[in-house]
Amino acid sequence: MRALTEEQAAPTVVTGRASRQAPPRPVFVFPGQGTQWVGMAVELLDTAPVFAEAIRACETALSPYVDWSLEAVLRGADGTPPLDRVDVVQPVLFSMMLSLARMWRSFGVEPAAVVGHSQGEIVAAHVAGALALDDAIRIVALRSQALTRIRGRGEMLTVLAPNDQVRTMLADWDGALSVAAVNGPATMTVSGDTAAMGEFGVALSKARMMRWKVPGVDFAAHSAHVEDLRETLLDVAAGIRPTDGEVPFYSSVTGQRVETRELDAEYWYRNLRQTVRFDEAVQSLLTDGYATFVECSAQPVLTIGMQDTAEQLGRPAVLMATLRNEDGGTGRFLAALAEAYVNGVAVDWTAAYA
Repeated sequence: MRALTEEQAAPTVVTGRASRQAPPRPVFVFPGQGTQWVGMAVELLDTAPVFAEAIRACETALSPYVDWSLEAVLRGADGTPPLDRVDVVQPVLFSMMLSLARMWRSFGVEPAAVVGHSQGEIVAAHVAGALALDDAIRIVALRSQALTRIRGRGEMLTVLAPNDQVRTMLADWDGALSVAAVNGPATMTVSGDTAAMGEFGVALSKARMMRWKVPGVDFAAHSAHVEDLRETLLDVAAGIRPTDGEVPFYSSVTGQRVETRELDAEYWYRNLRQTVRFDEAVQSLLTDGYATFVECSAQPVLTIGMQDTAEQLGRPAVLMATLRNEDGGTGRFLAALAEAYVNGVAVDWTAAYA
């Protein structure tokens, strides 16, 4: 109480500014690979029945495609495959994000719209009601297994610098490197050949540009490397049946809202091959009047890009995380709910007392 009255920062105080208008429903945001950390689900598995039930549903749907246990991997059990293996981490992160979204909804927080980044679009499509769980799991499991065929040939690097400046630098590598994702006006991911990426890293150092490798990635998604997998990827999603979703779906493939019945096999190939136009999707959301965003992930990775995009458009936005690195328990989730609440989002607190 002292920290609150004296306007001091404190880990036990959550502040916000609620609108006098109708309570906002947030946009659920689902990032791609790179949010994982060891132990990220353990406490919620033991303390949050809704989360645990959702993980079990994902494990059942995943079982025809893998020879490992989802819960065992999340708990770090002996003999389980490493979390940094692409055919493990992508289904695990899908399950993690879906289960966090279920938790938000269990407290009465329904999404006004959804947007995903790269593989996060698969979760977004399911949460929107466009893909059945079995179809979504099939895509994420078999697609991640296909990606093992291009492992060891490439890398992905996130760069914090004005996008035009990064694009100008990339011209020196004559197609060996390409823009994998644009997350905001000064946040970009580059993808391409391993050797070229090493040279590019040296150039970034000389230019004093901040950058880091995407964790657990030794392949070049969203680059020409993916073209080697085209037929396999189309076959992976050939049998899915997308429907008209209940929640508006904003696409990072087109940068705009799309009708979810269009999320066919060709769309999911483009989702992995083309540049992720996340910045444009966020621009479309802001232009359409959405101003509250919740990143449903084990740690927030898209906040910087979204904040920069909102500032560039001159449209204030409230950006919230769910869990954070090494802080993934019930207390952290309740703090996220509190942050939403003080920023005007309607929350059904009776679920907490149960």
